Amino acid sequence: MAASRYRRFLRLCEEWPVEETKRQRDLGAALRQRVAQAFREGENTPISDPEACDQMYESLVRIHTNYYKNKYPRLKDTTFTGVTVEDCRMILATDILKQMEDMKKGTWRRLREKFSAKKPEEDSK
Repeated sequence: MAASRYRRFLRLCEEWPVEETKRQRDLGAALRQRVAQAFREGENTPISDPEACDQMYESLVRIHTNYYKNKYPRLKDTTFTGVTVEDCRMILATDILKQMEDMKKGTWRRLREKFSAKKPEEDSK
């Protein structure tokens, strides 16, 4: 029975898209990592709580298939601020978040990092 659970999780991992814009923060990548961790021995991995495993799988399938998005459709695809889904995706991209972090730094610190031979992590020690 563990073999069929393992195969179902592998199939889900294959279907789950990876968002390149969210490096190190992507749900698909985290899912793959957790499945690899949970099934270290592959199909031969003993499962201590099969019901919890099945429940986790069903929950992930509902997320992947947009079950609740389809069950409870929204009237508009914007938030209360008027921001669209595409705008949210763009704002949450890793590159944009890094640029915003760089903007938060003061001018003096930016200049010091630019002209310093040391890495910023070494400077804070």
